[in-house]
Amino acid sequence: MRPRPRIAPHGPLLTLLLLVAGLLLTPATTATAADNGTWGVFPTPPGGATMTDRAYFFHQGAAGTTVSDSVTVLNSSDRELTFQIFATDAVNTPAGGAFALLPVDQKPKDVGAWTALAPEAATTVTVPPKGRKDIPFTVKVPQDATPGDHVGGIVALNTAVEGIRQEGKVQVGVKRQVGSRLYFRVPGPVTPGLSVEDVKVSRAAPLLPWVKNARATVSYTLVNRGNVVVEPKVAVSAEGLFGRTVLDRPARELKLVLLPGQRIELTEPWADAPQSDWVTVRISAGATAYPDLASASEARFIAVPWPALGALLVLAGAALTFLALRRRRRSPAEQAEPAPDLAATH
Repeated sequence: MRPRPRIAPHGPLLTLLLLVAGLLLTPATTATAADNGTWGVFPTPPGGATMTDRAYFFHQGAAGTTVSDSVTVLNSSDRELTFQIFATDAVNTPAGGAFALLPVDQKPKDVGAWTALAPEAATTVTVPPKGRKDIPFTVKVPQDATPGDHVGGIVALNTAVEGIRQEGKVQVGVKRQVGSRLYFRVPGPVTPGLSVEDVKVSRAAPLLPWVKNARATVSYTLVNRGNVVVEPKVAVSAEGLFGRTVLDRPARELKLVLLPGQRIELTEPWADAPQSDWVTVRISAGATAYPDLASASEARFIAVPWPALGALLVLAGAALTFLALRRRRRSPAEQAEPAPDLAATH
């Protein structure tokens, strides 16, 4: 059973107003591609083809041209569903770089703004149980469109509120959306660009060194400074004193699509980081599709077992203090000894 939402302590009227306001909000979550198990959004297949023949839209057109296509909303459930259909731009989530489509309340500025849906999708579209709805659309490329990749998507937002989420004192209605990606290339000079920036290392060392492993996290930023989509691969390495290799992770694909102009923050866990060393960490990035594309950045840190060093200093200080006190106690005793009577020997 879904738990009942908590009622704010400001009275029923204010709670009702907050609920109404919440129904108008859609959480800015990552739009899943194609299907969520209840409904899906796909490029309309040609006659006789399966629905998944085209997972995404891929088009190209010069500035000033218009491209036509159709999107299909498929209802796999046993009940009628009503959707708001809209075109929008794509972004990478800042943390992790997941592909995301902007929510309905955020106005697109790129390919989403170039896309016009058929008039029947101007308000809402109702799809019967186990049914589908095909919606034509056009992409009109503006005269001042820049060459390269422009990425967005066409989204079906379920108008039904599926839950309530508490955000501070406001209760927000949660709706789900599914989007199909739209990749559109404007012909012209292709300039792939990728840079590694802001490499940092944070460490967590045990109180007693070498009793268990020290942990570290390498964080860095990838920026697509070109005009085409890049699928980055990253290598991580680290050297200690005298060039000794302390970490070597070969280049691997990150399984993400970095869009033009996007900046994402990523992390690399390091389970057995050095506990006593002077380390240089290096992040190197490239892309298989563009062999000449390469970037790297470094960060340095000193790994010192500070708790153990502090304990040694405390022990050394205690030892020096003990010796000093002992010396002070012996000095008065040495001064009190009577001098030998030399006259008594005659």
